[in-house]
Amino acid sequence: MTDATVYLLLGLSLLLAIVLPQVTRGIAISPPMVLVALGMLIGLLPLSGEVSLDPQDHRTLVTHVTELTVLVALMGVGLAIDRELQVRSWPSWRTWSPVWRLLLVAMPLTVLGVAVLGWWVAGLTPAVALLLGAVLSPTDPVLASDVQVGEPLTEDIDDPDGAEDDRPEEDDDIRFSLTAEAGLNDGLAFPFVHLALLMLAGGFGLADAGAWLGWDVLGKIVVGVGVGLAAGWLLGRQAFRARAATLRLAEHGEPMLALAALLVAYGAAELVGGYGFLAVFTCAMTLRASHRGHAYQRAMHGVVERLERLLTLLVLLVLGMAMTRGLLEHLDWRGIVVSLALLLVVRPAAGWIAVAVLPREERLDGGLDRGEMAAVAFFGVRGVGSLFYLAYAASHEHLPDEPWLWSTVAFTVIASVLLHGVTATPAMARLDARRGTASTKG
Repeated sequence: MTDATVYLLLGLSLLLAIVLPQVTRGIAISPPMVLVALGMLIGLLPLSGEVSLDPQDHRTLVTHVTELTVLVALMGVGLAIDRELQVRSWPSWRTWSPVWRLLLVAMPLTVLGVAVLGWWVAGLTPAVALLLGAVLSPTDPVLASDVQVGEPLTEDIDDPDGAEDDRPEEDDDIRFSLTAEAGLNDGLAFPFVHLALLMLAGGFGLADAGAWLGWDVLGKIVVGVGVGLAAGWLLGRQAFRARAATLRLAEHGEPMLALAALLVAYGAAELVGGYGFLAVFTCAMTLRASHRGHAYQRAMHGVVERLERLLTLLVLLVLGMAMTRGLLEHLDWRGIVVSLALLLVVRPAAGWIAVAVLPREERLDGGLDRGEMAAVAFFGVRGVGSLFYLAYAASHEHLPDEPWLWSTVAFTVIASVLLHGVTATPAMARLDARRGTASTKG
């Protein structure tokens, strides 16, 4: 394949990525589905001087590309969430009730469920089974746009009345819960990954368990969140309230601050040992809270969203190409059973238990009716985060059954893209219509 052909294919793919969200809106086909299919077709083309697409040959590259993709997605998610979280307000915390339930109940249950399947069905060692559960636990609503929030809700600074955008269909508890869950669980999967790596290294005893619980579970989370809060507060104050007008970037409309904030928060958190993923998401939310209604928020989100779309395009195209060039070579019935059980049984059951047991009242913010509970429980999309965690683990420790793990995780991501991509549009349309009918009657 010549360089000119590569440029042509990338250009056509990028054009397709730009057009797809508009073309597929309202139909049961998501842009990620088309991009993966296109990657599979490209992978079938005859190549001269083939380059290996085996992730085991490019662990470092896969780690960094997927890491950057997740970071950009987290920044975009944090800037997009409209629901405020006031640290000193208990009612504010309660409006986030579905998110806390999904993180504290559904995520550990998902890790446990997949680990048991990996040990019982696939015959993996306990450490590798736990790693598989940790790798497949984060959700990624970026790959199913119908179940995530859209652009930030801002005030139109050109409107003398300061009217707000009318976007009621996206300001609901389902989209908010799934988006916020994905923003936080991409960082909270790390303690489980570290635990699996410690078990793989051998000699994991009571003292190691205490150190893991005290530092990997609690310490790194606190440090990551603290760094994110500090970075977001400082950058927000500089952008919106700096004494010198030349330093108030919001007034000049320079949206690259979002990328600077991403890099600063992640780098600072990693330097002091915290979880950088949590720092980026927390930084984005704090930056958003600095001036929630300012149009600058939408400008920053727009830059991040475009970069996210480009990186996701790259990852999905390469994933599709790798599928038709040997990535699924080691997939067997065990991997298929584990993957489908996760998507159809483990996540829906764990999500349902999390949000349906002692639920918050439907009429309150953060309250879900039975249909909304089912949607939140079902739409746990697996995506780029799972690829990152597996690459990260493989870069830090020798993994038994690594080829099988790559095939199984890749199959799970593709199956999730197909399953949730097909069902998201009709399911959300039905719920939106029902909610609209209920509000009209009310």
